[in-house]
Amino acid sequence: MQDFYEMGHERILICQDKITGLKAIVAVHSTVCGPALGGTRMWNYTSSEEALTDVMRLSRGMTYKNAISGLNLGGGKAVIIGDSKTQKSPALFEKFGEFIDSLNGFLHYG
Repeated sequence: MQDFYEMGHERILICQDKITGLKAIVAVHSTVCGPALGGTRMWNYTSSEEALTDVMRLSRGMTYKNAISGLNLGGGKAVIIGDSKTQKSPALFEKFGEFIDSLNGFLHYG
């Protein structure tokens, strides 16, 4: 796995909540063109390392996607580690939303 500095990432953030079972990673690749824009993927990763590699790859892709689209936005992405068929709940998504809100606009979701 490449180091997030080598891939040019500005931030890697971890969010965990024992009550809801939330385990999430947010990667912000670039904010050079503006706040990072990206979405969230919930996937049953086999390891935290696999989730980290995926979110870094996805966030870097969002940087290029937003740039080629002419948006004044950078690239970011989030992954929630878990099975979307059995582990998602309103409480889990509410806690994740609180975490995203705590970033104060550093990451935008479209």
